[in-house]
Amino acid sequence: MEYTKLLDRWKTHFSHDPQMLSEFKAISENKDEIISRFSSDLEFGTAGLRGVMGIGTNRFNIYTVRKATQGLADYLNSTYSPASVVVSFDSRINSDVFAKETAAVLAANGITAYISKQLAPTPFLSFSVRELHCSAGVMITASHNPSEYNGYKCYGSDGSQMPPKITEQVYKHINKVDIFDDVRLSDFDKELEKGTISLIPKSVYSKYIRNVLKQSINKQYPAKCELSVTYTPLNGAGKDFVIEVLQKVGVKQLHIVKEQENPDGNFPTCKYPNPEAKEAFSLAIKTAKKNSSDIIIATDPDSDRLGVGVFYQGEYHILTGNQIGILLFNYILSQKRHKNILPDSALAIRTLVSSKMIDAIAKEYKCDIVSVPTGFKNVGQKIYELEIKNSLESFAFGFEESNGYLTGAYTRDKDAVSAALLICEICSFYKEKNLSLIDVLNNLYKKYGFYLENTVCMEFSKQSQKQKMLSIMSNLRNSHYGLIGKKKILRINDYLGSQTFDTDTNTVYELNFPKLDILEFILSGNNSIIIRPSGTEPKLKIYFMGVADNALDAKSTLLEIQSDFCSKIKNLS
Repeated sequence: MEYTKLLDRWKTHFSHDPQMLSEFKAISENKDEIISRFSSDLEFGTAGLRGVMGIGTNRFNIYTVRKATQGLADYLNSTYSPASVVVSFDSRINSDVFAKETAAVLAANGITAYISKQLAPTPFLSFSVRELHCSAGVMITASHNPSEYNGYKCYGSDGSQMPPKITEQVYKHINKVDIFDDVRLSDFDKELEKGTISLIPKSVYSKYIRNVLKQSINKQYPAKCELSVTYTPLNGAGKDFVIEVLQKVGVKQLHIVKEQENPDGNFPTCKYPNPEAKEAFSLAIKTAKKNSSDIIIATDPDSDRLGVGVFYQGEYHILTGNQIGILLFNYILSQKRHKNILPDSALAIRTLVSSKMIDAIAKEYKCDIVSVPTGFKNVGQKIYELEIKNSLESFAFGFEESNGYLTGAYTRDKDAVSAALLICEICSFYKEKNLSLIDVLNNLYKKYGFYLENTVCMEFSKQSQKQKMLSIMSNLRNSHYGLIGKKKILRINDYLGSQTFDTDTNTVYELNFPKLDILEFILSGNNSIIIRPSGTEPKLKIYFMGVADNALDAKSTLLEIQSDFCSKIKNLS
């Protein structure tokens, strides 16, 4: 269809909406903007939809949401009888509107929809899918992206994000839907009155909170040792849930960052509301200093990621996602063994690019480690496999380096609410022993080795993205490097080719791992490099890990292999 006809067709559908009409007029003379918005559809991938809000087929709006929901409904009605879906939303602009549109389209297709009364964390949505025995779940969120974004994440009946095989089927149904003519519409309020749409019962909220509280191991903390906590929800959905949980476990000195306390999808104080970024902590550090807080915790807009700052030697240190994971994992295993409640078959799941230091910790406690592809949905799928085998009691911890943690199988996505509870418990536990979390980390480094990680992103223009990135990955596969820095390459894991090459024996072994465009270089001294193209952005992501007996040598090794490998990449491109 010609752009002019497409534009005219869209215009007739929002002529009654002054805001959308104003946006249309603003772009009507800008050819590049029109092409950007209408030359393609917003893609439905393994994380559902995500994009900039606005008019157009390649933007996030009520029409693209309706189309995606109609496709989802068609898939569900072909698979389940009857079908039901939980819908929830975070604090982003119009998230509540998009959630109601989703529920209304589902209801029009004869699917029972449960919708949250107010904004709620993503892990709560995952929990609700299982608790209400639903066929699927939809979370309206763009996680930690800037304010102009929103998204539509789909969950399966097991509470995990839909795996690729299912999302491919849903996408096929979506592609058959005409964005205007094929969508079944209904009135939200009328469907709510009829009961086709229902509010998630209060009992589900209460049960979720009870399950979060069960993650506590030493229940006398933090109440036993007075702890001062500064918390920022980053204007997101975590506030009520995190505050309720921390108050119930006895945190009496809880200081909320006022400027970031209330839900606000504009994120006025923080362009990137991402607790991985140190910049997101600037206001929290001011509040923490004012109240002499021991610890700062931050949750992202949909409250599935947790960031942590620790007071140490006169200043606040922002921990990396890997460091938080190491602290949580060590505490869980050590305290459960101390209490004699660590199962003999304990198992932890980490994503491939997360710190291998937890492997060393796991070895001491005879805990098995399973490595999965990047993305917490893969952790959720492994938990589901344990459930099928009636082995859920063995699950000890789920972890991804991008600040995602799960300590119980009650939900199937990373949960910043329970992680906030546990990190405060750990801080209080060690404060009683006159140790900060930095002291604990340093002791762990001395015991297991200093594992230092860094991630480098090599960005490309969208026009050259595919060609350059594919060329670099292909050239790397055909390279014959013996050393990276001063470290010998021991093995090369090619996940796309499903094989491992042992450089000592010149032997190729089969690699039992999902086929992905990832290369991993295992270097001498337990150092490693992983490189992969981003699934959502035009960039190569390179994960470096330097290991040594002390911090200075680990940093030196990390910089050495990073500098040499990046030079090699530049020569290939």
